[in-house]
Amino acid sequence: MRGRVVVVTGGTRGVGAGIAAAFVRAGARVLVCARRPPEVPAPGCEFVPVDLRDPAAVRALFAGLDRVDVLVNNAGGTPYRLLGDTDAERHARVIELNLTAPLTASLAARAHLAAARGSIVMIGSVSGTRPSPGSAAYGAAKAGLENLARSMAVEWAPDIRVNTLVLGMVRTELTARHYGDAAGVAAVGATVPLGRLAEPREAGEAAVFLASDAASYITGASLLVHGGGERPAFLDAATAHKEA
Repeated sequence: MRGRVVVVTGGTRGVGAGIAAAFVRAGARVLVCARRPPEVPAPGCEFVPVDLRDPAAVRALFAGLDRVDVLVNNAGGTPYRLLGDTDAERHARVIELNLTAPLTASLAARAHLAAARGSIVMIGSVSGTRPSPGSAAYGAAKAGLENLARSMAVEWAPDIRVNTLVLGMVRTELTARHYGDAAGVAAVGATVPLGRLAEPREAGEAAVFLASDAASYITGASLLVHGGGERPAFLDAATAHKEA
């Protein structure tokens, strides 16, 4: 990735920081953008402040860049919130951040990416592939993001490749908020076939692959990075093959 310019939205912490660090290791010039700067500056990264929910600010960001080879639409997330616990407007904000903002950034970066024959990597989630109680708006947005990427890949080919990195559970500084103490995190990790949560570094290496020349014939694809997914619940509930 030497000589290439990579923009990672929400690249100041968690998965985004892991992705940014992976591109730095690959030799790229990396710009991370978010509303607030990282508490600890990311080595090798340049921080650019922007509210990704503000289309004019996003367009101004990319208009001010000379070159973009890779856009990683990583910014997103949601608190745990049951559908009936708040109003539609609050859920719509989650969809705005996780679906509309990546579309806005992709459109703003399109001219640069086309000139560079570049690549977009959408950061999706297994929440978009299955029921997502407690984060239904987030799951709906991630399902839409994956479909958006497939359509974008067709419309913008052959100039720009567009793929989705579909992540499972990743260990970040917010892990305890979602899964509890160390025992809770270990118990959740045990439900994954590989027996643990992913590390941000592993998400980053997968993103570098999708953006690199090694994936030059891959577009409109979804790469699952979820440790094998989830063991079907019915297997543990069934009694047919259990010893007495």
